[in-house]
Amino acid sequence: MNHLNVAAPHIALSVAPPLAMIALWIYVTLLLAGGVVGLIKAGSKISLVTSAVFAALLALCATGIIHPFYITDIILGVLAVVFCVRYLKTSKFMPSGLMLLFSVVVLGVLLVDRW
Repeated sequence: MNHLNVAAPHIALSVAPPLAMIALWIYVTLLLAGGVVGLIKAGSKISLVTSAVFAALLALCATGIIHPFYITDIILGVLAVVFCVRYLKTSKFMPSGLMLLFSVVVLGVLLVDRW
């Protein structure tokens, strides 16, 4: 009996294009790293917890568990506002200014790649 190789059906997830996904995963990694650095340098447990919660939400969006994908845009927008407020209060580029810049860049990449 001849067995035909039948490929499994291709399931396409409509989450985001590859460039946007790479940018988002890099952002998630930097967000978590920032929380760990905040804990180590300043003893800020809230920094670690907050970064872990937002990183988990973004990871769930990136994997397609949280739908629709524009929720990612909202989360990044909220983080950009938070980092902007922190930057305006401290006038220090590190870490708030840098994360504000990353937030805006990743949000821009997500928006451009989907249009």
